[in-house]
Amino acid sequence: MLPGTARRDKGWSRSASVPTGRTPTRHHTLGAMNRYSLALLAAGTLGLAVADPAGEQHYAGDAPTVVSPTSLDPTAPNAEVANEIVAEYCVRCHSERRQVGGLVLEGFDIAEAAARGPTVEKMIRKLRAGMMPPQSVRRPDPEMIAAMATELETAMDELAASDPNPGKRTFQRLNRAEYARAVRDLLGVDIDVSSFLPLDTKSANFDNIADVQMPSATVVEGYLRAAGQISRSALGDPDVETSSTIYRIPRVASQKDRVEGAPIGTRGGLSVLHNFPADGTYVFHIMPYAAVEGEVFGRTFGTEQIEVSIDGARVALLTIDRWMSESEPTGLNIRTDSIYVTAGQKRVSVAFIRQFEGVVDDLIRPIDHTLADGQIGIGLGVTTQQHLQRLTVLGPFGVTGVSDTPARQAVFTCRPTSPEEEGPCAREIVARLATRAYRRPAVDRDVDGLMTFYEQGSADGGFEKGIRTALQAILASPHFIFRLEQRPSEVGADGLYGIDDFDLASRLSFFLWGAPPDDELLEAARAGSLSDAAELDRQARRMLADPRSEALATRFAAQWLRLQDIEDIHPDALTFPYFDQTLADAMVRETELFFSHLVEEDRPVLDLLTADYTFVNERLARHYGMTGVLGPEFARVTYPTDHRRGLLGHGSVLTLTSHPDRTSPVLRGKWVLEVLLGAPPPPPPPD
Repeated sequence: MLPGTARRDKGWSRSASVPTGRTPTRHHTLGAMNRYSLALLAAGTLGLAVADPAGEQHYAGDAPTVVSPTSLDPTAPNAEVANEIVAEYCVRCHSERRQVGGLVLEGFDIAEAAARGPTVEKMIRKLRAGMMPPQSVRRPDPEMIAAMATELETAMDELAASDPNPGKRTFQRLNRAEYARAVRDLLGVDIDVSSFLPLDTKSANFDNIADVQMPSATVVEGYLRAAGQISRSALGDPDVETSSTIYRIPRVASQKDRVEGAPIGTRGGLSVLHNFPADGTYVFHIMPYAAVEGEVFGRTFGTEQIEVSIDGARVALLTIDRWMSESEPTGLNIRTDSIYVTAGQKRVSVAFIRQFEGVVDDLIRPIDHTLADGQIGIGLGVTTQQHLQRLTVLGPFGVTGVSDTPARQAVFTCRPTSPEEEGPCAREIVARLATRAYRRPAVDRDVDGLMTFYEQGSADGGFEKGIRTALQAILASPHFIFRLEQRPSEVGADGLYGIDDFDLASRLSFFLWGAPPDDELLEAARAGSLSDAAELDRQARRMLADPRSEALATRFAAQWLRLQDIEDIHPDALTFPYFDQTLADAMVRETELFFSHLVEEDRPVLDLLTADYTFVNERLARHYGMTGVLGPEFARVTYPTDHRRGLLGHGSVLTLTSHPDRTSPVLRGKWVLEVLLGAPPPPPPPD
């Protein structure tokens, strides 16, 4: 934290009792997730190694050498005492001559905290975590260490109060996830932003840090391309050209059981939301996985059938020739006849008809990672079934128009019955869409500019094309892509000002929901009441109770804990044949639900490490050796033993801190230091 930056949190957690004369800060707030209290518990639990200045390794569980000099009184902490503690216990290593860790504390004076803000913040972190002084060297009493940390915090808090400096906010653009949610809120359609936008740049593993979200030509081009494609997909396009969309299934995905979204009585395959741009006929191309010699994998099981369904209704049933091979002219490609489908976003499922239930009685029991070895099932004694590799949707052919869809109903809130009504109706639609998209009331200048795009489109293709062109302009507008905050025209000499209520609404909603503000939040901003502390508190509590606050787990917690790295972890299939994509997804979901529960129930922060409960479904319960949990739904369970506790017992954390074929205490210790303690280990010494 830079000098002069306020340390107070305007949080909504309950405050603990504060010592007399002490300003409440984040260090005295119950419910605030203080990573340093986590650090102490984690270090004590795991016996983490801590290096002393001499280079020796000591462990958090070792008994420290405690020294309580008579010259220092821990019951009366003040600036002079803090300076004496630094001189007696810290300067030995952090002197001008030794400069251990690149830190010099010789001549340190707490009165100069303003000039050494980053150093003081680092000292506070080390003291609160119990990391300094090292456990094996002379140390003050624990009470004295706590008193010194409090004194340093007081100095920084008083400095921040005397010279507030909230800093400058760089304009921020919507990242991939935020862009997708903003489009869904505006139009009611789900989009795959990876088709348009490049990967987000990350800082400290977070993808919403404004300082690194610099716009580039590639990013801008991606937003422009996305605006055109999304506007056509949402409203339909009778002039659309034939195109193909490919959906792939990874090898690590098990195809033994029913896929979520697919019809009952099926197994494997996939179920996706696909947008059909116009009414017409479409062809579905299906390709199964091949064995190593080029024939269909799982052909020894017998004849199998694949069902193609749209929104749960079967539209095709195909029989797979188990003797087909990649060497044939058509390869392993299977296709349906032309199928007529109306426009709109629909759920497309392609799955195998389930032919049996229960346990397989064979020489070798089928494993969950069903494609661990392409030769499994070639001989007798191992039951393997066919697997879907990819689905291609090709079309439309013979376009007949565009049917009404939920997205079109959300956009076309009025319909002109004469040419004279087209302009006023279009302006009403454009103004409403712009207000929702820009997260503030659209002013006349905004609407006038968008109406020029409407006029260009309507002159070329009528009313609907004009609206589609205006919608494309809205989705490509900087007011939609960027979270621009307005600076008041009159600012005091100190340069400080309160942000606009609409900007505050966006900050709050993107933090708690990862999405734009809803109507109620915008109405509070419009009334000017959101900047009132009581109303802000009420809105925050309302939003935390909303299901959309799950974004705190799926976005914030997932990135903080690095859960997305699970996608890059591939345990050795022969060593761990029961690890598959279904299990990996369940592990991630367990941690997300656990974090959501802590937030919803306002649980103590230490539950992150000490909770004796978790959330599992049948697949994950089987992996943990638990009984009594059936089906794909998750349920809260209590650990039967003390073998697992909190985050450090979750399969997600244990997997992403392991090697493909074994555990790794080094990787796990590094993860704890970086993620929980915020104190990454130093780089290794040079060779």
